[in-house]
Amino acid sequence: MNDAGILYLVGTPIGNLEDMTFRAIAILKQVDLIAAEDTRHTGKLLHHFGIDTPQTSYHEHNAHKRVPELVEKLLQGMTIALVTDAGMPAISDPGVELVQGCIASGVKVIPIPVVTAGIAALTVSGFATQHFGFDGFLPIDKKERRDRLEILRLETRTMILYEAPHRLLRTLEDLAESFGKNRRIAIARELTKLHEEFWRGSIEGAISYFTDRAPKGEFTLVIEGAEPSFKKSWTEEIIIKELQNLIDSGVSRSEASRQLAELAELPRRQIYQLALTLP
Repeated sequence: MNDAGILYLVGTPIGNLEDMTFRAIAILKQVDLIAAEDTRHTGKLLHHFGIDTPQTSYHEHNAHKRVPELVEKLLQGMTIALVTDAGMPAISDPGVELVQGCIASGVKVIPIPVVTAGIAALTVSGFATQHFGFDGFLPIDKKERRDRLEILRLETRTMILYEAPHRLLRTLEDLAESFGKNRRIAIARELTKLHEEFWRGSIEGAISYFTDRAPKGEFTLVIEGAEPSFKKSWTEEIIIKELQNLIDSGVSRSEASRQLAELAELPRRQIYQLALTLP
């Protein structure tokens, strides 16, 4: 590390302002600048806690421009707090690009954690918590989504997804097609907020429930993992097919091999050798 400043990843409440931590408030007061996903939204939070630190915008549409600007400020000795609209920055969020830029430039990055929707929903799902995977939002592209679900279908760990209300039913229908309508699922809506709701049952039951009740608010889906016996399906033919799907979607051979090695519990080198045979 050099004499650069520090980037703080400051978690903010996902709904209930009482989840704001004393440490988060202190950091937001002491830094030189706050980089916020939506300065208007964050402005309300800052006003509530009596914080008058200046803000600058940082979101997916300007990240390519802001990263070098913010890294340069940090290298000059400024301290900056990165916040998202809710939860931890860099989780399903362009904050990861700023973190990568800081690491590459030798700038120290410190997390100031807070509750996250995925972990909160997992803890009350009733499913296994010893091993779990987080996939955030599924791809919008039909082929990419189908390919991703085909891989997740064999995942034995509990899985966590995020979804917007207008896409919830489509996602549940896609899950039923890929995982089977009887796979168990827990759905959390509007976590920590006034209309917080938890629903548990089968994917088929979830489709019926949310067809009768128009989805509103932000959703977190926790899906029970596949039975371990599904691991027997990992034949060389299937591995090659999954490798090709990942590579076609833009994933490098090395990364595709890493993902499948972890999923199939097979040596990475073995899968990478198969990847090298693909065009």
